[in-house]
Amino acid sequence: MFEQFANLDERRLELEAKLSDPKIIADNAKFRQVAKDHAQVSKLHEAYSSYQRVLQEIEENKQLLREETDEELLELARGEITELTEKSARLEHELKMLLLPKDPNDDKNILLEIRAGTGGDEAALFVGDLYRMYGRFAESQGWKVEVMSSSPSEAGGFKEIICLVSGNQVYSKLKRESGVHRVQRVPDTETQGRIHTSTVTVAVIPEAEEVELNIAPNELKFDVFRSSGPGGQSVNTTDSAVRVTHLPTGIVATCQDEKSQHKNKAKALTVLMARLYDSKQQEQDSKISADRKSQVGTGDRSERIRTYNFPQGRVTDHRINLTLYKLDDVMLGKISDLIDPLIAHYQTEALKNAG
Repeated sequence: MFEQFANLDERRLELEAKLSDPKIIADNAKFRQVAKDHAQVSKLHEAYSSYQRVLQEIEENKQLLREETDEELLELARGEITELTEKSARLEHELKMLLLPKDPNDDKNILLEIRAGTGGDEAALFVGDLYRMYGRFAESQGWKVEVMSSSPSEAGGFKEIICLVSGNQVYSKLKRESGVHRVQRVPDTETQGRIHTSTVTVAVIPEAEEVELNIAPNELKFDVFRSSGPGGQSVNTTDSAVRVTHLPTGIVATCQDEKSQHKNKAKALTVLMARLYDSKQQEQDSKISADRKSQVGTGDRSERIRTYNFPQGRVTDHRINLTLYKLDDVMLGKISDLIDPLIAHYQTEALKNAG
């Protein structure tokens, strides 16, 4: 099953040599790719070496059973075999996981877009709640969050907020947060104590690099206008807000949060590039339907993925039928108990399909 590991050590040494090559060091993009490949191969090498050592120890204990007559030593050997067999199964599973095809976007930063759906002011308030939830989770992971664009609501919260989340393995952990998030709670303005249901949509888009899209300057149209806040109040007295349109697709991104037109232009371009990359990815994904249809929950943004029920202190992820009665902790950003089971579920599905 692991024949491809035969030349693993040779491959690792080859990559180590490349990391010392002045030509590769001088090429930032190539150096990053080699360093990434080296880290992956080193991880595989370490896991495979551990697996081989455990198999060797099992064989040595079996040999002891065949040759030894002392009952006490035999009992020790049998116990060792049991423990080592369990360990070898865990290592074998780890190796299978490492061999699964990698999502090329897993290492990328993301654009996190949170928008109010149905529910008016209550939906906008929950946009703010989710933004803070993800922000606290990002902080716990050592990630950086930068607001790219926002549209505050008069009642509080946001009609929409878009932020760049950067750090280690951001997309790999948050990519399955895309979808419709439903909230059930009693609004502060509700005098009868009735529970209202509102929805918020979340989109997780991998950040794009210019080399991946190859956009010609004449394909972009820039418009500048005066920023304004909720209720039409002036945020800025100069034309600093920027709208950029990709003419071939009609995809638009706007930023007015900064007082500097230059900064708003840079942020709008970042958002536009990510949306174009996401559109390109979705177009490719639509051509590969079999795998997606075989999975429970596609991660589609029109799909209701999670419900936050405040009266019962309950949060439910509908894709894997997981319910936790720790909503207060979840809203404080402690969402690993939601994210980790999702990762495990989809890894298991991938293993089934691979097998």
